[in-house]
Amino acid sequence: MRIRRHVIMIAVLMALSCAQARTQQPRKVIIDEDAAGPAGTDLQAILVLIQSPQVDPLGITVVTGDQWRDEEVDHALRMLELIGRTDIPVVPGAVFPLLRTIEGTKLWEQRYGKVSYQGAWTPQWMHPPFVVPPLVEGSPKTKPLREDAAHFLLRMVHQYPHQVTIFEGGPMTDLALAISLDPGFARLTQGLVFMGGSINPQAAGSEFARNPQREFNLWFDPEAAHIVLRAPWPSITCTPVDVSIQTLFTREILGQIARAKTPVARYLARYAKAGKDYMWDELAAAAWLDPGLIAEEKVLYLDVDVSHGPGYGNTLAWTREDRPDTALPPVHVQLKVDAEKFNRFFVHLMTQPTPRAHRPRQDTAKGQGGMLRPPRPPKHPANP
Repeated sequence: MRIRRHVIMIAVLMALSCAQARTQQPRKVIIDEDAAGPAGTDLQAILVLIQSPQVDPLGITVVTGDQWRDEEVDHALRMLELIGRTDIPVVPGAVFPLLRTIEGTKLWEQRYGKVSYQGAWTPQWMHPPFVVPPLVEGSPKTKPLREDAAHFLLRMVHQYPHQVTIFEGGPMTDLALAISLDPGFARLTQGLVFMGGSINPQAAGSEFARNPQREFNLWFDPEAAHIVLRAPWPSITCTPVDVSIQTLFTREILGQIARAKTPVARYLARYAKAGKDYMWDELAAAAWLDPGLIAEEKVLYLDVDVSHGPGYGNTLAWTREDRPDTALPPVHVQLKVDAEKFNRFFVHLMTQPTPRAHRPRQDTAKGQGGMLRPPRPPKHPANP
């Protein structure tokens, strides 16, 4: 009897040990981003995830959004070179939305009014889709993976079933394509975390005061977001405009980071623009790492207006009581953030040595002369 008791105790201890080992394993994530750069909210969100020792980034898939895809791919590759993480694959994704076009958007504007921010399509910095202007940080020597984003996403979730979180910081085109290729894609993941949507932001004087439900990531490819938000994800967490605009990338934050002198800190000190940008995607990434940064959230049911009328691309949101009779999964929508705690968390990550980094390539941007790309567009300008 005593021997049997010992055997049971040993079995329990081994089970607990295995469970603890599993919880200590880095969390696998694929980062789907529009990766405008250099620095800026897209690349800084990627840095949040790379800088955390809790995270195993399986790859960065890149979709057109704030800039055209090919330009974003080069910005992502170059940043990885400068911080010593060229082992992380960069995978080109969709260049164009599923249905929305530049020409169709112009016709829509003639009927319903101007859209101030259109990412890569914004007239003052638009260029042809497959042209990559000279990068201020220097051109990358490394190359993207020779695979498209949708197939890469599918390959990874089949290789690591129920272990991979999808982090979405841009338009959802790549995810919609993956779902179209394999309707079981969402169910094979550990869940979806995304920055996007706008419920009821308190933003007097900004574009959101006039159009409170229009948010760029969902607006740019409404049909993709409509597909993604109806898929059977194990869990969905949303960082909408409402909570994003409670953050600000200040000069004080950048100054604290710049004092660290690590490759990431040097990259941000040189290329980040502080003072007026909200921390859209950085907050979504940080809150996935530490949910305690969020002071208030609410379960809602989300969709996107795909009617092609005046609300085309707007966020639709319902409570459990008033949701429509359609198969919409619940979404944990973040509404308030502990801004001071978030700022400390972000500065800490950006000033640490980069986990698993090799020796970074030298910054060859010196001597670029006048060969600068057009200014990096702000994401969701506060005062368009």
